[in-house]
Amino acid sequence: MLLELEAPIKICGNIHGQYTDLLRHFESGGFPPKSNYLFLGNYIDRGRQSLETICLLLAYKTKYPDNIFLLRGNHECASINRIYGFYEECKRRYNIKLWKSFNACFNCLPVAAIVAGKIFCCQGGLSPDLHSLEQIQQIQRPIDVPDAGLLFDLLWSDPDNDLKRWSENDAGISFRFGVDIVNEFLNRHKMDLICRAHQVIKDGYEFFADRRLVTIFSAPDYLGSFENAGALMSVDENLMCSFMILHSSSEQANEQDNKNLKADCQAQSVSDSVINPPVTKVGGCQKCVSCADMNDSASPQ
Repeated sequence: MLLELEAPIKICGNIHGQYTDLLRHFESGGFPPKSNYLFLGNYIDRGRQSLETICLLLAYKTKYPDNIFLLRGNHECASINRIYGFYEECKRRYNIKLWKSFNACFNCLPVAAIVAGKIFCCQGGLSPDLHSLEQIQQIQRPIDVPDAGLLFDLLWSDPDNDLKRWSENDAGISFRFGVDIVNEFLNRHKMDLICRAHQVIKDGYEFFADRRLVTIFSAPDYLGSFENAGALMSVDENLMCSFMILHSSSEQANEQDNKNLKADCQAQSVSDSVINPPVTKVGGCQKCVSCADMNDSASPQ
């Protein structure tokens, strides 16, 4: 249930059935096996092409098992995707048996990964029940997502800038955790960064806890109403991280965003409005930077 991976690797957040945008990410980052990928889950629901999305990813996993890795998200759970679109898509296009088969597969997906011993990755976040990484390794598969506890929190919890320690999440679903919890976890396990998904982010990625946690969301123009970008985080051999930003398919929006980014940080636009921000080393360890960071025009989120 806990993968141990090496860099270089590209990390992708929620796709939510936006199959065309998944292909655009592959076009910009390189199709497997040219590039290695870690996906943080939530491949299905909400979007119109969940079946194409999950089938392509599973096909790549079958053909290139050492180049693509798929974590479980909170929507890779029958009780959730029964409600938010995947069940209806399977039923309308094929049959309910197919939906059940996919969920049997989801029950076997790993839930967390560590990249080069330094970057902890999952869909949601940390858990007050997580005291040792061995607890994740010991989770038995196949397994349904329970209503509470370690596995549930890894898929559902969220960071909160205004919080110390722990608090119940909205509607009592899992927990929110503060900067102090992030620092304690990383210091205890001698890691540098937590990389997670789960929340829609306007710019596709957002920092938290003095750049010790980053949220990545990879479905641009989510639901056709959020007007957000989608991000892919690229981790090189030296654990330097950069972000490839994918905007909505609106040509006008892409041109304006490209203009603004070029003016701010001289980034070069490549392949369908994907922007590669600069990277740098901060202090004695490698950290992620954005265009705004290079300009000192924004503080960490």
